[in-house]
Amino acid sequence: MATRAYWSGRIRLALVSIPVEVVSATKTANRIAFHQIHEPTGKRIRYEKVVPGVGAIDTSEIVKGYEVEKNKYVLLSDEEINDVKLEAKKSIDLVQFVDADTIDPIYFEKPFYILPSEEDEDAAEAYIVLRDALKKTNKIGLGQIVVRGQGSIVAIKPFDKGLLLETLRYADEVKKPDTVFDDVPSKKVDADLVELAEELIDKKSGTFAPEKFKDTYTVALRELIKAKQENRPPKEIEEAPPASNVINLMDALKRSVKGGSPDDEEPAKPKKASGGARKTARKTKSAPKSASKSKSAKKAAGRRKAA
Repeated sequence: MATRAYWSGRIRLALVSIPVEVVSATKTANRIAFHQIHEPTGKRIRYEKVVPGVGAIDTSEIVKGYEVEKNKYVLLSDEEINDVKLEAKKSIDLVQFVDADTIDPIYFEKPFYILPSEEDEDAAEAYIVLRDALKKTNKIGLGQIVVRGQGSIVAIKPFDKGLLLETLRYADEVKKPDTVFDDVPSKKVDADLVELAEELIDKKSGTFAPEKFKDTYTVALRELIKAKQENRPPKEIEEAPPASNVINLMDALKRSVKGGSPDDEEPAKPKKASGGARKTARKTKSAPKSASKSKSAKKAAGRRKAA
């Protein structure tokens, strides 16, 4: 296989056993990672393990500790931790099947592709039977997997021509929404506003095409790195215009439904000037008063002459 297997073993459905290999469905090679560099020498910074009041120590003296109170730890050796690790089972038992849309997306964690084992000639047939059965029943198979001593819930579903495995978060790893959304106001809004929003959503509905979404930050970073290598100024990366503040929700929705874009929006009110700009503004504002005084003085002079 071109990709190293994350896990290999068997998917078990009652007495049916399917030899498979699980590989990551994502890649991180496109992400840019930085190192800390000592600028005067151009060398990478390394970190020394030190203890306050003691200084540098040998790595053999380091153990793991769980903080139970402020600055108070329960110390655990690697051997003690290894003793409680789960035994690496080489099978995923599908113990339950649920409708595909009944698992809240917040529980899904990381995707993996499942491939039939190339070492077993009968693996492909059983693999296809499971894939097609899940597809026709619109179900997801649930089980558990043990990798590196830690267990995870897994969901197995049909995906394209194969099977997809997704690790799921445990219940106590997910925050309850009512503890987060308490401050969201509960108020009724104008039904016309909701109707316009629905119309806008319908107008912009379509199939998901991830290639249309560009990681402009990473593209700009790569261009900056390349430009510094070539000793030239970086090229400008085109970005979407920033959204302006919504002044009138009804008006904004109506214009959006008609096909308006951020470029069509009314210009924002100018911000208060600062520094020298404020002084100029004060001078400009005071000019009409001076003109008014000048006219009054001329009228008074005219009356004196007439007298």
